[in-house]
Amino acid sequence: MAVIVTIEFPGGTQEQYEETTRVLQATDWFPPKGFLAHAAGPDGTGGWRVVDFWDSEEDFIAFIESARPIFERGGVRSVLPTVQPAVNVILR
Repeated sequence: MAVIVTIEFPGGTQEQYEETTRVLQATDWFPPKGFLAHAAGPDGTGGWRVVDFWDSEEDFIAFIESARPIFERGGVRSVLPTVQPAVNVILR
C-alpha cells in the first residue's frame, strides 16, 4: 500500500534542501525503488517540510538508509517522519 511520508526540519533552510537534493539526484541509485512523488517548501515557522509518496514504508526506510550519509554531510539532523497510508495518489 502506498504511503505519505511527511518530514519536518526545524531550522532547515532552502539552501540545505537544494544542496542535499542535488547530491541525492547525482547518485547512481536515484530515483530509489518505490519512490512516487516529492514536494518540499518552507513550513511557515522558519523550517522546511518535505512530503513524499512511496510505494511502501519499507521502500522509504531503504531510501533513508542509503541517503543517511548524504543527509549527515548536508547538516540535516535526524528527525522522525510521519508515515500514513495513502488511499490514493494521483500524478499528472
